[in-house]
Amino acid sequence: MPTPPDRDAAAVLGRIRLRHLQCVLAVVRTGTLGGAARALAITQPAVTKTLNELEEMLGRRLFVRGRRGAALTAEAEAFLLHATASLDALARAVHSMLATTDAAPLRIGVLPTLTPSFIPAVLQAFAASRPAGTLRVLGGRNRHLLDLLRDGELDLVFGRMSDPDAMAGVSFEPLFAEPLVIALRHGHPFAARHARRKAPLHELAQFPLVLPQAGTLIRQVADGFLARHGVVPASGLVETLETPLARALVLGGDSAWVTPLGAVQPDIATGAMTRLAVAITPEEPVGLLLRTDAVATPALQALMQAARAQARKRRHNRK
Repeated sequence: MPTPPDRDAAAVLGRIRLRHLQCVLAVVRTGTLGGAARALAITQPAVTKTLNELEEMLGRRLFVRGRRGAALTAEAEAFLLHATASLDALARAVHSMLATTDAAPLRIGVLPTLTPSFIPAVLQAFAASRPAGTLRVLGGRNRHLLDLLRDGELDLVFGRMSDPDAMAGVSFEPLFAEPLVIALRHGHPFAARHARRKAPLHELAQFPLVLPQAGTLIRQVADGFLARHGVVPASGLVETLETPLARALVLGGDSAWVTPLGAVQPDIATGAMTRLAVAITPEEPVGLLLRTDAVATPALQALMQAARAQARKRRHNRK
C-alpha cells in the first residue's frame, strides 16, 4: 500500500472509530480474522472491511494475512501499543463514571501511628460527604501495605515513601511531615528532671524504651538520634508498631516511647502524656500512595479530598 504524503493526523483521528481499534485488538488476540469475527459477534467480511478502512486512513498495512492467520507488521507494533493504552484509559474513564462506588467498599491501608488523631478526622469528613460510603481499613507496616496496594488488594494507602523497588507502579502525594517525639506519662520522673535541670538524655537509658520495629524508616531515625545522645537501652526494650500496646506501656509504667507525634497527640492534649523538648530529625513525610493506574472513582476522590483538607488543618495548627 503506498504511503500518502503529509497525511494529516487530525483528519485521521476524526475518522477513526472505536470499532476500528476493537477490531485490530480482536485480530491480535485471536490470531485470525475469523476468530476476531466470532469474538466481536460480526461477520468475517465485516472484520475485513473494518481493517481495510483503518489501513486506508493510516496509509499503512497493519497485518500480513496468510494461510496461518494474520500477523502484525513491524509498523503496526507501535500503533498497537498506543491503541491498547487508549482503550484501557477509556475503559477506566467509563468505569469511574458508571461504577456504583458507594456499594463497593474502599479498601485503605493505614500506618498505626496515624490512627489516634489524623485518620479519624479524615474518615469523619469522608462520611459527611458520602454517607452511604463504606471503608475497610487495614493497619500494618508500610512495606506490607505497599505490597498489598501493588497487588490490587488495597485502593489507597496512608503511608510513607519507601525503597525504589517498593515504589514501582506507585505514586506518592505528600500531605504533611510528622516529627518523632519522646513521650512519657504525666509525672514521669525523667520528665521532671529533664524540665528542671535539663538532665542529659543518656539518663533516659535507665528507663524501659518503646521503639518502632527494626527495619522501618522511623526506627532508623530513632536509632540515629538515640546513638548521637548516648542512649543505650539498659532497662528493657519493646519494639512494636502497635499503638494501643505502646500507649498502655507508657501510661501504666515508666516506659519512654519514641514515636511519631500523631500517635500521642490526643494524650498530650489531655495531659495524660508529655513530650520531651528535643528535636528529632529528619521529619518523615506522610502522604497518599496510589497505584499509577488507579481509577479515581468519586468515592476515592472524596476520601483524598478529606485527607488533603485535614492535612492543611494540621499544617496550619503547627505554625
